[in-house]
Amino acid sequence: MGSVVKGFLYEITKNRILYLMCVPALIVLIMFSYIPFAGIWMAFTDFNVVDGIFGSEFVGLDNFKYFFSENSMGWKVTYNTLYINFFGLILGIIIPVSIAILINEIRHKTYKKVAQSMMFFPYFISWVVVGAILYGIFSTDVGVANHILEFFGAEPIRWYSEPKYWKWIIILSSVWKWSGYSSIIYMAAMSNFDGSLIEAAKVDGANKLQRIFYLTVPMLKPTIIVLSLLSVGRIFYGDFGMIYGIVGNNPVLAEEVTVIDTYVYQSMRTLGFSYSTAIGLFQSLMGLILITAANQSAKKINDGEGLF
Repeated sequence: MGSVVKGFLYEITKNRILYLMCVPALIVLIMFSYIPFAGIWMAFTDFNVVDGIFGSEFVGLDNFKYFFSENSMGWKVTYNTLYINFFGLILGIIIPVSIAILINEIRHKTYKKVAQSMMFFPYFISWVVVGAILYGIFSTDVGVANHILEFFGAEPIRWYSEPKYWKWIIILSSVWKWSGYSSIIYMAAMSNFDGSLIEAAKVDGANKLQRIFYLTVPMLKPTIIVLSLLSVGRIFYGDFGMIYGIVGNNPVLAEEVTVIDTYVYQSMRTLGFSYSTAIGLFQSLMGLILITAANQSAKKINDGEGLF
């Protein structure tokens, strides 16, 4: 035991400068990630500012029960969140992988760089700007979409009064914005591939599609699994900025596009902090359960390799 302590102290002394450099980051981590854990208790109370977190009345699981009661939008916002994130996850794998493979096949360096930049550019656009772009497309009077419909003899659609379209508008907007970023990660993974395997496949007579499906995609599998697991862990989290940037406070679309995060924001102003904390805790627990289950499944598929 003594030797272990001495070894630990020696390690600290030897690398004291490096450890000192870590101190500010550790302080921030403790302040904003660990100390707030005490606020979880608020989810089980009827919180009021006068009595504080630990002095407020204990109500058990009442906040959670109300979230899933008929008087609440709990089931609806959970469904909206899962629907948007599930299809966003599927398309968020297929499209970036396809983009990465296509760009990787470009042999002209200048064209390749231009293609990479064009694909990556939407990542830097804020959701407010995306919302403005979508308004220019779907506006009833001046929108591009209605002009196209009229050109083909169809009746214009009042898009901002038709909730049924907006889940998929949001999903496709999210995929468009994030695909370039994800494709860069896949391209980085492809840059580490063993080129001799590709050359051997060419010599054996494999065409381009065969090389993609039987070599490139299987070699991308570990990267796909890691990014998928990270996405699964956040499948119960709705992008607050995305929803508010695209649809704002439109009451007509609210029921179809309100996700858990926007519902928490609305509830915080009307139903109090305890209820909002309970919903946040529900999100975290479900995310933990899902990512753990997905990781175990990934290990079975990927020969024991997972995220953790």
